Amino acid sequence: MNTTAPQQDSTQAFDLLIVGAGMVGAALACAMADSRLRIGLLDSQPLQPIPRATTPSGFDPRVSALSAASEQILKNLGAWQHLGPESVSPYRSMCVWDAEGTGEVRFAAQDLGELRLGHIVENYQIQNALLAQLVTSGVTLLPGLTVQGLVREDTGWRVDCTDGQRMRAPLVVAADGARSRLRELAGFAMREWDYLHHAVVTTVTLSEPHQHTAWQRFLPSGPLAFLPLPSRGGQHYCSIVWSLLPERAQAVMALDDAAFCAAVTEALEGRLGPVLAADQRVSIPLRQRHAKHYAMPGLVLVGDAAHSIHPLAGQGVNLGFLDAAVLRDVLCAALARGESPAGLDVLQRYERARMGNNLAVMAAMEGFERLFHAQALPLRWLRNAGMKMFDQAPMIKSEVMRRAMGLSGELPTLARP
Repeated sequence: MNTTAPQQDSTQAFDLLIVGAGMVGAALACAMADSRLRIGLLDSQPLQPIPRATTPSGFDPRVSALSAASEQILKNLGAWQHLGPESVSPYRSMCVWDAEGTGEVRFAAQDLGELRLGHIVENYQIQNALLAQLVTSGVTLLPGLTVQGLVREDTGWRVDCTDGQRMRAPLVVAADGARSRLRELAGFAMREWDYLHHAVVTTVTLSEPHQHTAWQRFLPSGPLAFLPLPSRGGQHYCSIVWSLLPERAQAVMALDDAAFCAAVTEALEGRLGPVLAADQRVSIPLRQRHAKHYAMPGLVLVGDAAHSIHPLAGQGVNLGFLDAAVLRDVLCAALARGESPAGLDVLQRYERARMGNNLAVMAAMEGFERLFHAQALPLRWLRNAGMKMFDQAPMIKSEVMRRAMGLSGELPTLARP
């Protein structure tokens, strides 16, 4: 039975302490809950169910495009079962095209014999589903605690919190996001750079159905994505992510609602008819980060604490869930062999298994981003010709789709049916 740590305790000891109870940290806690380890999950938030968004559409602007592998991980963790049909929006196809040419690529689940390419789900719904699993587990929830210090001790690590509480564990996992405080305190070296773009994010109401399709148009100013959400009350909705230069993003944010809806309609070439309404917009600066190493003795990075990428294809949380699933396999295998799960040699197995894959996805996203921003005529011709050739190569396209969905390649146990 789950226990919530009493606030008067000044020091608590665990075998595994996970710092950050976002989607990836919570998934890792669920994945390790049936091990013999004493597990603590620490977060600055209350770790209570998040209420439904109060936006005009009823949708939260923060959504994720979950791959088939992520869906399977959540199913095996018991979390998917907490997501009702009104919470998830399966998309069966994807359409990608170039604003400055005729190149277009279409992906369809039926070409793979699948029912869908993935699901669009609000982040808080995923979070609530994982929390529903955790409250009936043996994981100790440590809500409302902010990390202030990190100390290396003979037996592991001591995590000091702002309210004076201390947590000790031989193994600590940093799952506290792209601006990880734990990563900073531990001294992990990073590679990072600014995309010089901001993502304008909101939910829009459509005049026509989204056709269970994810739409993405590459404009000279940056890509615009329309991600299908569940229909409600006969209304059709999409979550949009529009990557723009900072000055253009500022101008878009300053538009009134009618002008913004008109601008978005024009940017998507009216493929879904006029956009009728939009929720409040959020502008997010885009940076790419990648840790030079994921592990040191007794401390390891997962999810956005290890890597954060351009939201071009919605791969961020999918990479994070795979991190958690692989780390779970590595730790459980070490326990079965009688090894210390906190040992650097053990944690480096996880690093080797994930770093190459994560870097490959990040490089692909960076390459796409640069290619579609290129304005030189030969490059514009090349990318349009390349898109047409790719769209007419079913075997190559199918393999790309299967890898993106997590249906091929070496997969961790939790990602398998």
